[in-house]
Amino acid sequence: MMKTNLSLLLGIFMLLTSVEMKAQKVVKLWDGNPPIDNEIKQPEKYDKTSGWITDVSVPELSIYLPDKSKNTRMAVIICPGGGYAGLAFEHEGTQFATWLNEQGIAAVILKYRMPNKHKEIPLDDAQQAMRYVRTNAGELGIDVNKIGIAGFSAGGHLASTVSTHYATSGISTRPDFSILFYPVVTMEVATHGGSKMNLLGDNPSSVDVYTFSNEKQVNVNTPPTILLLSDDDESVAPENSILYYNALKRNRVPATMYIFPEGGHGWGMRKNFKYHTQMQALLQMWVKDLQNKL
Repeated sequence: MMKTNLSLLLGIFMLLTSVEMKAQKVVKLWDGNPPIDNEIKQPEKYDKTSGWITDVSVPELSIYLPDKSKNTRMAVIICPGGGYAGLAFEHEGTQFATWLNEQGIAAVILKYRMPNKHKEIPLDDAQQAMRYVRTNAGELGIDVNKIGIAGFSAGGHLASTVSTHYATSGISTRPDFSILFYPVVTMEVATHGGSKMNLLGDNPSSVDVYTFSNEKQVNVNTPPTILLLSDDDESVAPENSILYYNALKRNRVPATMYIFPEGGHGWGMRKNFKYHTQMQALLQMWVKDLQNKL
C-alpha cells in the first residue's frame, strides 16, 4: 500500500513539475494601434465555465514552449474557433498548446480580434503573428522554416486564409504547414452562415465571397495540410474540408484528411470525443513524418 501511495505521489509531483516548466508568456501583438479598428466598444469578456472569450479587440499571443530536452524546433500558431464572434480558448487553445508541447513543439495561441464585419482584421492579426514568431524564432528556440498554423472551425477559416493569402516580401507570412480541425473554408453555398456574416457583413460582394472562399485560392505554394473532421458535423458541412482537400490535390500539394464517423462539431481536444485517442495518434504520426520533410 505504501509503495502504491509513493508511486501516486511521485506521479502527481512529476505532473505538477511539468506544468510549471511550460511557462507561458503573453505579448501584445501590435506595437501601437492595429491597422484597422474593429469598432467593438464593449470590454472583452471571459466565461470561466465555457472557456470562451468574446468582444476581443486587443490581440495577444500566448506562448508555450516545450521542454528544451525534446524541442523539435517546430512551432504552431493556434487560431481557436468561435464563428468569428468569440474564441473557444480552452479546448481549442490551451489544451491543444499543451498537447503540442508534449510533442516537443512550441505553441503560440493567437487571441485575434473579432472582425465585426471588417474582413481584413483577422488576417491582419494572423499575418502579424507569423511575423512575430519568425522575427523572434532564435529567442524562442524555433526554426524559421518550421512554423505552421492550426485552426478550429472559423479559426480553421483564418488558418486556411493565412495559408492562401500570404505575403512573401519582407518577413514571409506563409506557414510551413497547416493543421485544420473541422474548418470553415468556403464562403459560398456550403459555408457557415454566422462566420460568413461576422466576417464579410450582411451583403458581401461577389468579389469578397470569392476572395475568402479559400478552396479557390489554393495554388502550388500552399503549405502541406492535414484536415480532421466528423462526418456528422451539422454546423460546418464536411464539404468545406473536401473542397480544400481536392484543391490541394489538384495543385499537387501534400494533403491528408481524416473524416471520423461521428462526433459532430467543436470537439477540439475534449476527451469525450469518441475518437479522441485515435485523432491524437494520427495527428502525432503526421507531425512526426512532417519533421523529416521540412
